[in-house]
Amino acid sequence: MEIVNLTAENFEEEAKNSNKPVLIDFWAAWCGPCQMLSPMVDEVAKEVENVKVCKVNVDEQPELAEEYAVMSIPMLVLMDKGEVVKKSVGAIPKSEILEFIKM
Repeated sequence: MEIVNLTAENFEEEAKNSNKPVLIDFWAAWCGPCQMLSPMVDEVAKEVENVKVCKVNVDEQPELAEEYAVMSIPMLVLMDKGEVVKKSVGAIPKSEILEFIKM
């Protein structure tokens, strides 16, 4: 599946109103661990059909980072039916991302 870049403008439609669970990667270009995690999130997006994968650049979307209490990045958030069900902070291996998105 294609990764959706979330903004304040499309967040409700793409994430909150999604008909499937949503994995959101909160990241920034200057963040080393984010750069390690990003390719794994990209791989998961290509392999998994039952979860929508999205990314939020916290520098470009500070209001979303604030709304979801992003204090450290990278942070993965799993949403289902518009509600946060899980959070993970820090770079994790692909196997853990796959485990993280299991409902």
